[in-house]
Amino acid sequence: MMANSKLNLKYCVFLPIVLIVTVLLWALPTTAFGIDGLTVVQQRMIAIFVFAALMWMFEIIPNWTTSLIVIVVMLLTVSNKGLGFLCKPEFGTLVDYKSIMASFADPVVMLFMGGFVLAIVASKYGMDAVIAKGLLGLFGKKPKMVLLGFLIIISIFSMFMSNTATAAMMLAFLAPVLKALPDDETGKVGLALSIPVAANLGGIGTPIGTPPNAIAIGALENAGYQISFATWMSRMVPFVIIMILLAWILLQVFFPFKSESIELKIDAKKHKWIWKDYVAWITFFLTILLWVTESITKINSNVVALIPLAVYTCCGVFTKEDIKEINWSVLWLVAGGFALGTGLNKTGLAAALINAIPFSTMNVVLVLIIAGLVCYFLSNFISNSATAALLVPILVVVGTAMADPSAANNEQFMNLGGMYSMIPFIAMCASLAMLFPISTPPNAIASSTGLVETSQMAKIGLIVGVVGFILAYFLLTVIAPFPVA
Repeated sequence: MMANSKLNLKYCVFLPIVLIVTVLLWALPTTAFGIDGLTVVQQRMIAIFVFAALMWMFEIIPNWTTSLIVIVVMLLTVSNKGLGFLCKPEFGTLVDYKSIMASFADPVVMLFMGGFVLAIVASKYGMDAVIAKGLLGLFGKKPKMVLLGFLIIISIFSMFMSNTATAAMMLAFLAPVLKALPDDETGKVGLALSIPVAANLGGIGTPIGTPPNAIAIGALENAGYQISFATWMSRMVPFVIIMILLAWILLQVFFPFKSESIELKIDAKKHKWIWKDYVAWITFFLTILLWVTESITKINSNVVALIPLAVYTCCGVFTKEDIKEINWSVLWLVAGGFALGTGLNKTGLAAALINAIPFSTMNVVLVLIIAGLVCYFLSNFISNSATAALLVPILVVVGTAMADPSAANNEQFMNLGGMYSMIPFIAMCASLAMLFPISTPPNAIASSTGLVETSQMAKIGLIVGVVGFILAYFLLTVIAPFPVA
């Protein structure tokens, strides 16, 4: 009954609202927007952008489906190969259809796909269990050290694997331990919460850790700004370490252990190694090594991401059946965000907004904080990937205005790190949102244990989010801003 009522609400209330708003924005005269020189094509992009925003917020249909619809509608209505009666030169600057379709194969999408391939192979060949067992064994049997072990291992795995997959895997390792502990053991809640907290924080550490990172890096690259794999990690990994230590302290304070020891049992599958196992392991670590030594090898991280795919498929380590396990929905969602960014720029709408809204005179600190808060708030209720895909293209427009040397706030903006601070900060804010079971898949996985109440999750999530927000701001603007190229 509950599921049916939600569907009815989505299809009978939210969907009509979205369609009415979209059609209204599409049909209004261009003069109604108050933007000088607004063209019909740019107006359509506004309608498409609002459609995407509302569909992602209400999740009427899967987020990746919305992305596909956005791309198809853009191809039909604002591209140079769209419907003839809609795509006339007199309606405004049209977008090259190839640049829209290229969103599916954006270099950052390939980077993320390479990360998925590594994760699938790691699971297929038992690499994840072997690494987890070996590393967790270092933390002994004392409850507080076991908790720290889980936080560290989950965060490390989440830097290179889907945080959802990591959370699911670690819950399988943790489940027997939770059952073995006494019913009145308050530390069980802390152990259960360590999964989403570490998974959400760990994803911040690398460009492939979570979709918002990929969206941010892709948007920066398209705007002419480059951040290498190693440079990203040099700022984000220390941030993750500090936040993990904070989470460790908080979980012990709020959910102290009564037991004096915990027995960990992780069964890593044992089998006779064949040459494919060696290929899987060597390629896995070689890929990571190439990612973190990009400044030395000069091989772009997006190119490196395709190496494991080529090696694994050539050697039969990654088969046509394994391809089905790639999370295509995430890749298509990210592609939708890139397509929106392309539309904003290529139609001239971004430039029109810069001229119409006085971004160049706004207080930079206020802009950063408000943007971060909006991202954090939205990410607690909708997918953090959708939030990033929605906000990043707009903030690139804002940042472009403030990066203009003639802008009144240019000096303040550049002193605070410029675009290199604004866009990564937004990605971090999206990953810090973990108040509720619906906020992220790892939160939902922790909630499924039946041990964690929403109020307990919100309490830890709020503290981690607030501290993380403040630390992220000062990290990227004062302590260690990315080098401005």
